Amino acid sequence: MKEKYQIDTGENKAFLEEIRNDLLRFGRKFPSDAGSSYYLGDDGTPWTDRPRETWITCRMAHVYSIGKLLGHEGSGDLAGAALKGLLGELWDRENGGWYPGITADGQILPGKQCYAHAFVILAACSASLAEIPGAGELLEEALAVYDREFWQEEEGLACDTWNTEFTVLDDYRGLNANMHTVEAFLAAADVTKEEKYRKRAGRIIDRVIAWASENAWRIPEHFTKDWVADLECNRLRPADPFKPYGATPGHGIEWARLITQWALSTYPNDKETARTYIDAAEKLYCRAVDDAWNADGAPGIVYTTDWQGKPVVHDRMHWTLAEAINTSAVLYRTAGKDRYAQDYAAFMEYLDGKVLDHEKGSWFHQLDGENHLIGTVWPGKSDLYHAFQSTLIPYHRTDLSIAVAVAQDK
Repeated sequence: MKEKYQIDTGENKAFLEEIRNDLLRFGRKFPSDAGSSYYLGDDGTPWTDRPRETWITCRMAHVYSIGKLLGHEGSGDLAGAALKGLLGELWDRENGGWYPGITADGQILPGKQCYAHAFVILAACSASLAEIPGAGELLEEALAVYDREFWQEEEGLACDTWNTEFTVLDDYRGLNANMHTVEAFLAAADVTKEEKYRKRAGRIIDRVIAWASENAWRIPEHFTKDWVADLECNRLRPADPFKPYGATPGHGIEWARLITQWALSTYPNDKETARTYIDAAEKLYCRAVDDAWNADGAPGIVYTTDWQGKPVVHDRMHWTLAEAINTSAVLYRTAGKDRYAQDYAAFMEYLDGKVLDHEKGSWFHQLDGENHLIGTVWPGKSDLYHAFQSTLIPYHRTDLSIAVAVAQDK
């Protein structure tokens, strides 16, 4: 195995820096005139005929805020452009909160999504650290809206989707939005020092661990309004980009990292309690990787499996690989087991050989089961978030949100 794939080598650090700088270059054309983010095509050219969505705008604000913290020239202006969109055309000043997006011809996409609002919090936290103008206002408003409309105190979980006016709540409940809520709450706790957000993250985590432990460590994703797992959801549409059928191994991997971060930040002086959560994180990670990595005779992590661990959608999504790189590194640093270092090196080799676009830049977002480029779920290269974070998380503190960790290392 080449040294550039192995964790803690100078070659690997240089490889990740090269990837990171390419990503920041690749994404620089994302802002529309109003600031909301265009969906990026295969070579970074904006696809102006697609909606400009809030969650993508937030991700770009987050990435380029960290870019500014890293001293990358031009990143501050790009983060500022994204905040212009979040404080402008994407913000519903009449009803509160943020629209899901704006169509190419300037029409509002209806509804209010927990998923998007979690990313508004994340973007505002990172922009605050980078001292982007307007970030403080954005963070205050984002937390207020989320607290009022999405956080369900009695359940210790977040609801999912409202209508535009926040008067009708959809019956669907899901863990994808709750996963990104944990990420957002950990960032909010680190940035604002309001520990209620870390405690809320822990309440969500406890529910997820309980559900997973009762299901062979494969996480149920979809639920009824009473939080009863719907294991058959989208059986006939298994490759849905946000609500796929079955287990999503990439989410098991991502949850493992977030649980580890939460445990280390919540119990810095109670190693025994922290260890119980890290043990759960290891079980989630190992189940996901054992089910999905090289599961069908070709390298890569399959998108979904059934509830016995058999692959359903064999496509490889770039975000899953990014999270596998992150979590293998975090668990190696936390648990110190050789398996995680070996996994990390294998993931890095696969990234270099199959997923990095060495010609046009960024990462291929979707490959089929034989690692050929396709775009049925994720055409083009929408944003930088997952790929960019995977160039940083392996070499920063495991108990802090990544923007905070980068800021502390300045």
